[in-house]
Amino acid sequence: LMPAAWSPGYVVLVFVMWWAMMIAMMVPSAAPAILLYAALMGRSNQSFRAPRLTYVFLAGYLAAWAAFSLTATGLQWALEWHDLISPMMMALVSTTLCGCLLILAGAYQFTPLKNNCLEHCRSPFQFLIARHRDGLGGAFRMGLEHGSYCLGCCWFLMALLFVGGIMNLYWIAGLALFVAAEKLAPIGWHIGRIVGAVLITGGGCLLVYNYV
Repeated sequence: LMPAAWSPGYVVLVFVMWWAMMIAMMVPSAAPAILLYAALMGRSNQSFRAPRLTYVFLAGYLAAWAAFSLTATGLQWALEWHDLISPMMMALVSTTLCGCLLILAGAYQFTPLKNNCLEHCRSPFQFLIARHRDGLGGAFRMGLEHGSYCLGCCWFLMALLFVGGIMNLYWIAGLALFVAAEKLAPIGWHIGRIVGAVLITGGGCLLVYNYV
């Protein structure tokens, strides 16, 4: 299979594909924050427009992932340009690149930035109170900021779609389930560390296999 020609229409199609995947994978794990925001607005002096504010908050959240989707679209184009990604499953064809990406994603699970973003995602109440802004513009900014924390927590995991295949539904579902468990499960912290260690080990095994 030959890679598709990157016309402007195809760029838009790929971007929409990435953004739809991000919405499907990330909104379920963000649901507690969105519902909490809706409940807080319902009890505020803006209760008469709580539904509208909630939708705008969600739009801000999705805008953060739209920025990621745009970046992923550009990366996919660059990988295809250099024949580093398969046209069928849209997965990396280089075992070395796959191994390195797995190791980096696993290592990121142990970084302070990851921990800080994950703590925010697991406990959004303090953010919603401390960073509250009035009006539709304020709701959008709050959603965008919350989405940015979520992006900081999960962007490396989403990059693993290039390892398992952008069209691999099992890989997509597995990543979505892990993200939800890490954010919502009582032992989410431990799950994240365990998966990080597994990713590092798996990446190391791929590199060893490639060079033996």
